[in-house]
Amino acid sequence: MVNRNSDVVIVSALRTPFGRYGGSLQNIDYFDLGAIPIREVLKRVNVDPNTVAEVFWGVGDTSVCKDVFTPVAARQTLIKAGLPHETASISFDMACVSAMHAVKLACMEMKAGEIDCAIAGGCTSFSREPLILRNLRFGGFRIGDVKMEDPLFALGYKDFNPVSVDTDIVALEHGVERPEQDEWAARSHAKYGEAWKAGKFKEEIFPISIPQEKGDPKALDIDEQYRSTSTVEGLAKLDTVYNTRTITAGNAPGLNDGASAILLMTRQKAQEMGLKPLATIIANVHFAMNANRMPEAPGYCMLMALKKASLTLEDIKILEINEAFAAVPLVSLRILAGGDNEKAELAQLKKKTNVNGSAIAIGHPNTASGARVIMNLMYELQRRGGGYAMGSLCGGLAQSNSCIIKVD
Repeated sequence: MVNRNSDVVIVSALRTPFGRYGGSLQNIDYFDLGAIPIREVLKRVNVDPNTVAEVFWGVGDTSVCKDVFTPVAARQTLIKAGLPHETASISFDMACVSAMHAVKLACMEMKAGEIDCAIAGGCTSFSREPLILRNLRFGGFRIGDVKMEDPLFALGYKDFNPVSVDTDIVALEHGVERPEQDEWAARSHAKYGEAWKAGKFKEEIFPISIPQEKGDPKALDIDEQYRSTSTVEGLAKLDTVYNTRTITAGNAPGLNDGASAILLMTRQKAQEMGLKPLATIIANVHFAMNANRMPEAPGYCMLMALKKASLTLEDIKILEINEAFAAVPLVSLRILAGGDNEKAELAQLKKKTNVNGSAIAIGHPNTASGARVIMNLMYELQRRGGGYAMGSLCGGLAQSNSCIIKVD
């Protein structure tokens, strides 16, 4: 008989609503924003903060922190959340896969017997991104204009193409044209709207109260990126960006603010505390490939996860491939479909992918999104009576993480 006491299970999972760029969350301090779901994920199941052995926290950009140089963001965030100063932590940057990899790191330590309880997640605040002045410290500047740099313009990496450019090239190689991308983007908003009206996000979103300069605080309980009026016809009118042929502001996610947290324990620890496991982590794998092939990475990574878990696509009830661009799930689903029956398989996979929308409608505070994907799949599986689900994201310079969970 298999001993499942060492299984890693989720006992609580929550996130803030995701704010639009310059939206409701723009004035919230980075550490305060991250502390919101850490604090609430414990409160929701009445777990003493002293129970948490370690916090694994995705941090893609320390320039938004008050202390730009080595801010130890996870540590400052957990202290703000009320965890003991003795709680260990790690802050790390793996771009968009960070929060899902945070879950992987927590699982690895639990499987190694090092800890039995952890919080994994991440926080991003695009709205607090500062402008940059470079090369003045030792540049001998005396007179003339000073040029400020916006790190969010042509978002990507200086020694590589903007990620939108690589996505455009790879998408067209796979036959993913502009109309299909716009259709998928409109679908994301429509699916989100249906899910919201059905109350599906109430389990994962923790409404927050935001003080206003004048009047009563503002209650935010919906993702601000969602556009109820989004249509294929409207999206088709948008100009492409950065000289691409298919990528627009409409078939890509916004620059968003938000934080997510997942409370994980060994099954034995959860039993000892009388907590009901919400889901079991079955597999969580990391993958990297040629830096300019980003849209393909989730597809190949998901195949690795299936192999590791000894499962097939037929075993997976629902999927989410984060919409870093609409092209990403559309390319990766083609890789998953493959084979002689690719067209029919692709149609079936699309039906069970991103069933509540994804980043185009929800938003993409990139180092928080991986945990969001896991919790959204988990709560949807519960509504569907259990089973397996698999989520995946692409990350900076063609990395990917894929996580398979099971709800009994």
